Amino acid sequence: MTFNTICNIDDIIPGTGVCALLEGEQVAVFRPNKEESVFAISNMDPFYQSNVLSRGLIVEHQDELWVASPLKKQRFNLKTGVCLEDEQFSIKAYQTRVISGEVQISA
Repeated sequence: MTFNTICNIDDIIPGTGVCALLEGEQVAVFRPNKEESVFAISNMDPFYQSNVLSRGLIVEHQDELWVASPLKKQRFNLKTGVCLEDEQFSIKAYQTRVISGEVQISA
């Protein structure tokens, strides 16, 4: 499995997301808290075909982390990409890791 370095962990403010370009696809990268852990999902909101998920709100539901779309608040699981409101609108989730402060995502 190939990992690509996206940015430094300190480039992502805890509790927010950023957008990265990975092999021609927009990827939403989230850092839920001050720890060095990140999640990555497709940046495309499948309900509106808009690249906006990196600007969504990180929320917790049933002990799992989700991002709520900034458009109509549909929630996507940060680990799996599953859409809570309608699973047929689920999106791609990427494997991530942080090595020596560098955020890396699998292509």
